Parts: sequence; C-alpha cells; structure tokens
Amino acid sequence: MEMKRRIGSQILASILVNAIYTMKNYPIMLVWTFLSPFSLLLVIFFVSNGTLLGVGIEGALVMSMVLSGISMQGDLSHLRNDMKLQDMVVSSPTSALIYIVGMAISELVYSAPALTVLGILAVLFIHTTIMGAVQIFLVMALMFAFSIALGFMLSTFSSDVIQSWAFSGIVSTFLSTIPPVYYPITYIPLPYRYIAYLSPTTYAAQIAQNAAGYVSVPAGTVVVDWIVLIGVSILILFIAAKKTRWRER
Repeated sequence: MEMKRRIGSQILASILVNAIYTMKNYPIMLVWTFLSPFSLLLVIFFVSNGTLLGVGIEGALVMSMVLSGISMQGDLSHLRNDMKLQDMVVSSPTSALIYIVGMAISELVYSAPALTVLGILAVLFIHTTIMGAVQIFLVMALMFAFSIALGFMLSTFSSDVIQSWAFSGIVSTFLSTIPPVYYPITYIPLPYRYIAYLSPTTYAAQIAQNAAGYVSVPAGTVVVDWIVLIGVSILILFIAAKKTRWRER
C-alpha cells in the first residue's frame, strides 16, 4: 500500500510540475496546444468545402496524440537541462518508468481541452461502428506510446532546450506534414505516395480512415498496416529502453 501511495504521489508530482503549473502560469502555451490540431483541420475543411471534415477530425485526434508525445521531448529537456529536475529524480527512489509514466499522463492532461473538443466533434461528425471506434482508439493509444518513447529518447540526447525544439520540429514535420493524416492517401499522386509510407502515421491514418469508413482498404492491407505500426512502436520502445541515458556516466 505504501509503495502504491508513493508511486501515485510521484505521478501526481509530474502532472503538477509539467501540466498544471504551465497551464496556470503560461496560458498562452495552452492556447497554442489547443489551436495546433485545428489549424490543418480548418484548411482541409475550407479546401474540400467540408467534404473531408470527418477525415480531418479523425486526423486531428491522431495528430493530437502524436504531438502530445513529441512535445514531451521539449518538456523533458527543459526539466533536465534548465531545472535539473531529472538529477533529483535519478537520486530519488523514483524509477525512469514511473517518471515517464507521470510525464506522459501530464501531457494528456495538458492536451485535454483540445482532445475534449475534438472528441465532441468526432461524436457529431464521425459515424462509425463500435468496432471502428475501438480501432481508432487503439491507433491513437499506439501512436501516443510511440511518440512518448521517441520523445523521451531524443530528450536525453539533447543538451539544450533549443536543440530539443529543433528535434521536435523535424520529427513533427516527418510525422504530421508528410503523411496524409488529415486526408486520404489517394489524394497524393502515385509517384509521390510511396514517400508518405516512410512515416508510421501514414499507416495509423489508413487504419483509422478505414475503420471510420472514409476509405476502403483490403483486409490484408489493414493487417500489414497494423504489423508495421506495432513493429515500429516496439522497435522505438526497445531502442528507448536500451539506449536512453537515464544516468550520466
């Protein structure tokens, strides 16, 4: 019981430090987080005359999870390099796993306003089955786990928060701009379509769009999409566990 209470306190501390403190003292950051998933959604809505609204909402949900995980990179870098928080955590009984779980939950808390609005829009405009909704949820959870592992790994190799911002910008572009998350991949001309498949979010988007009925993907392709997505996530988690520098040598 004592261990559970201690773990709960450690996770709560991460939420207070990384989410509640920022939301209270720097509300402009909360505005930026809220607007980010809606920017491309509005562009897609106006360009398609509303025909891709459902796909755009679905894509915004997926990208909110990805960006929440990737943004943890900058937060971890700031807490590690500027506030020296990780040094205190390393010297405490808190394990790296508990620290990251707490930080991951804090990112969800921080993104809760945007996710809430997107969730309401999804209920209103995305009409799918229970099985389809489950698939979309699993895709979101898997992409969040993938981006959390990637963000944590990159943050430990960053020596300054400015360098972390550069990493975050590059990774976010690769995961959100190149892949067709807010629209079907069929909108990309075939010679360039293969480039999109270099990003794991393309497979996530294809699964989610098929689950919602916006695109028709053969069952075999969906299976391949899941295999690629799960395989890449496991690979990143493995690399993060093996190569991440939790303690300075």
